[in-house]
Amino acid sequence: MSAAAALKVAHAAGIEVGVDGDDLVLEASAPPPTAVLDLLSRHKAGIVSLLREGEDGWSAEDWLSFFDERAGNAESLGGVSRKEAEARAFACCVVEWLNRHPAPSLPGRCAWCGGAEMPGTIVLPFGTEPNHHTWLHAECWPAWRNSREAEAVAALAAMGVRDLSGSCQ
Repeated sequence: MSAAAALKVAHAAGIEVGVDGDDLVLEASAPPPTAVLDLLSRHKAGIVSLLREGEDGWSAEDWLSFFDERAGNAESLGGVSRKEAEARAFACCVVEWLNRHPAPSLPGRCAWCGGAEMPGTIVLPFGTEPNHHTWLHAECWPAWRNSREAEAVAALAAMGVRDLSGSCQ
């Protein structure tokens, strides 16, 4: 069982789990079952990691909630299968991760190949936020984009958010 699954078991048992430094903080209206406490203890390090905020201000639990919300909406409101709903939710997570982790670069050089702008090979700004453009040759953009998407997929997987449908792998 993963830390994310252990956390879901705790939530299902009515236990709110938080972190204080490297310690888990538990809140429940009744004494938690011993089996759940044992599970939390076994996966403590992973759960602390899941609950701790990342550089983007979101914890792994926030990412899992974002995924679950998107999948639930796609399934119930969009009328698609659970597999398709999860594929769509995962795609939303990838886009959100990329938005929260821009890769700005300095103008005049391609962030992918390192080449300078020359006649016939213009370096273009990609991105919409001021001061957060990534400068790339047009022909370098697809490889750079694939690399960034792979980075997002790996980061999300490390937090327990995975595309189980196989559509984004």
